Amino acid sequence: MSENDTPEQPWRNFYGRRHGKTLNKAQKEYLREDLPGRLPGPVGWEENPDREPLDMETRFKGKPVWLEVGFGGGEHLAHMAQTYPEVEFIGCEPFVNGVAMLLGKLRREKIANVAVHPGDARDLMDVLPEGSISKAFLLYPDPWPKSKHHRRRFVTQEHLEPLHRALKPGSEFRVATDIPDYVRQTVEEVPQAGFEPLFEVPAAFDFDDPQPVSGDWDTPWEDWLSTRYEQKALREGRKPHYLTYRRI
Repeated sequence: MSENDTPEQPWRNFYGRRHGKTLNKAQKEYLREDLPGRLPGPVGWEENPDREPLDMETRFKGKPVWLEVGFGGGEHLAHMAQTYPEVEFIGCEPFVNGVAMLLGKLRREKIANVAVHPGDARDLMDVLPEGSISKAFLLYPDPWPKSKHHRRRFVTQEHLEPLHRALKPGSEFRVATDIPDYVRQTVEEVPQAGFEPLFEVPAAFDFDDPQPVSGDWDTPWEDWLSTRYEQKALREGRKPHYLTYRRI
């Protein structure tokens, strides 16, 4: 391909929901009035067909940038933005109802240091400059429990390799999940993409046991905020795990 050619948009299957219950008047207002000013830059193929890297220095004022993939209702993302006002954040979430919920939180609590990509994380990864992200979070991702759907999980090389490229060397990648088989796939796949685990897998760990043996990954991070997804898991008797990796 010559330097004057425009990259061809890859075919990417998208799995999961983009819309849920009908948005209320306030949520529609957040999306209409607040979302345009919260975008991290030209991410989509229509506005950025040449896949030019985002101007992170200008957009985020030269500050460190942390990324949360799939922020759900935005509780953790809003909490972290308030806890670390010196950091800029990008939240990625294709579910429009979750985006509206986060935007409402940001407006009510006057949180300014959060940008929002309301779409597929893979499109964002395309245009994140190499080594531009200082920390990343994957918290209670869709478990895709059926074996034939495990390739849809985020912890596959399709997602992990671009994430590795976007992260600065030495930066943290945090994963939280209550699904033992998601732990299994994370433990198997993430190191293959160039990440070093900062925890030990207990020798007797049974990935098929909904209450597997304890380990040092049972303790949440000091700045952790338990989300509604985690509270649901606890009510239903599932055990959370907190896995920390370092980008090599």
